[in-house]
Amino acid sequence: MTPPGTPARPAARSGRLGLRVLGAALLLSGAVAGAYITGRVSAERALVTPDEVNTVEVAQKAIQAVVRIDNRLQRERLQVGDDPIDTGTGFFYKKDLIVTNYHVVQYQESLTVTLFNGRRVSAKIEGIDPGIDIAILRVTGVTAPATLSFGSSARLIPGQKLLTIGTPLRIQNFVGSGVFSVAASARDLNRNDGFANEVGQYIVTTASIQQGNSGGPVLDSRGAVVGVADANVSANGLIPGVIGIAVPGDLVKQSLDDLEKIGVPQRGTLGVTMVDLDNLDPALRQLAGLNSSEGALVDEVPAGTAAARAGLRGSLRNSKDQLLAPLGDIIVAVDGQRVRDSFDVIRLVAAKRPGQTVTLRVWRNKKSVDVKVTLLKRTLQ
Repeated sequence: MTPPGTPARPAARSGRLGLRVLGAALLLSGAVAGAYITGRVSAERALVTPDEVNTVEVAQKAIQAVVRIDNRLQRERLQVGDDPIDTGTGFFYKKDLIVTNYHVVQYQESLTVTLFNGRRVSAKIEGIDPGIDIAILRVTGVTAPATLSFGSSARLIPGQKLLTIGTPLRIQNFVGSGVFSVAASARDLNRNDGFANEVGQYIVTTASIQQGNSGGPVLDSRGAVVGVADANVSANGLIPGVIGIAVPGDLVKQSLDDLEKIGVPQRGTLGVTMVDLDNLDPALRQLAGLNSSEGALVDEVPAGTAAARAGLRGSLRNSKDQLLAPLGDIIVAVDGQRVRDSFDVIRLVAAKRPGQTVTLRVWRNKKSVDVKVTLLKRTLQ
């Protein structure tokens, strides 16, 4: 608004001034764009794109909740020349509770947590869930500088930006970025360490997940945890993989709630031991009337388990621990989905919760039989 008594600016002069301002703005934006393209951005203009601003804002806030975890291993687990310290990552999700991978703290003699600012405190294991490779640590004498909240891993879209924060090669507060690539079956990934055998699908990402990142957060652009860094997929042990895998945040959140309230995770389990049909002597398979090597033989059925209550039949062994004919039940499908081995059975059943029912298609006495199993609540051993 023009102040009273001030003559109005002539329209032509106003227009010429506007053009000069517009021209200057275009030159400035062009210079910035050129600097961005050629990488010659000045320190004052370090953050050029909205994506950079978002990355920095999320990282700076989240770093305060992320910790380095040093695990001094039990002496009996060490061989000559071994480093006695294993290093991983974790993050505060409550003021005194940290989530990390189980494999980071396994075989621990003592645990030390280093906060983002270098402060070091001891930690104790509060709960474990080897089935999805998750553990909870409790710290005393310190309050979390910040905590991270969980988002929804189920809503991730291929191509969506993800950030990781961790301690690869013992470099603390390392920030990596990439995208969510795909949700992949655990079967399709090169993992044979025996951990996380109840994870149905992993988050696969191009964000950096290397040795030392394990247990750290995988964040979306809102700063919410959508996964817990778990491992990388590599061609061999000498070449670090560029494909990272993480345990889905939805699964971790459910586990943390179970561990805090009950002390054990509450995913579905049959409670039995199994033998992959592919590992059986072909003669035994032939005696059972099977012409396929796909399926899982029920071996032991402990009393009181969900499988025992449903009448699932186990196998017999001789004094040399060799399987005898006739064999026990052979699971060939779970809820109508064919299984290749015990790996598939465990994961499909683990997707259920106590009280739910699964239908097992089993091969029994050379006939196909359906057995309904109502899953039971897991208890502390």
